Amino acid sequence: MPAATDGGALAMIMNVFPFIAIIGLFYFLMIRPQTQQMKRHQAMVEAVKRGDEVTLSNGIIGKVTRVENDIAMVEIAQGVNVRVVKSMIQAVGARTAIAANDTKKLTKS
Repeated sequence: MPAATDGGALAMIMNVFPFIAIIGLFYFLMIRPQTQQMKRHQAMVEAVKRGDEVTLSNGIIGKVTRVENDIAMVEIAQGVNVRVVKSMIQAVGARTAIAANDTKKLTKS
């Protein structure tokens, strides 16, 4: 009689194992990378400072002129400033890094 219960337990484990494997695979391929990307974006947004060149989620590129708690003032053209929610900043490039790239291009020519 005990052998029959062991076979039933083994069969139940074998039936549940594929579901556990799918959940684990789903976690490592989708959930974990998304949370890591969200943390990197949040750290990038918190590090935004005056003078940084930013790209907004709608594709507008501008220079940060003022930073408040969760809002940044971005100059998108000379004399044109817009208030932007900091979480809508897609990418940040430091102003000095852009200037360094421009001087490298000038010296190579």
